[in-house]
Amino acid sequence: MIEVTRLNETKVLINPDLIEFVEETPDTVISFTTGRKIIVKESRQDIKNLVKLDRKVLLSTE
Repeated sequence: MIEVTRLNETKVLINPDLIEFVEETPDTVISFTTGRKIIVKESRQDIKNLVKLDRKVLLSTE
């Protein structure tokens, strides 16, 4: 799970396995395979780095 910040400052945990794509329009919109979308404060690059870190931690614990 990765933690992101909605525009109203609410922190939420999301499952990076469900991310379909991330776009900046100029707000960062995360689209999920379920059809849901959320707008977050983090940049597209920040989301990419969080997902990479999550994968790295996941693989190192196996």
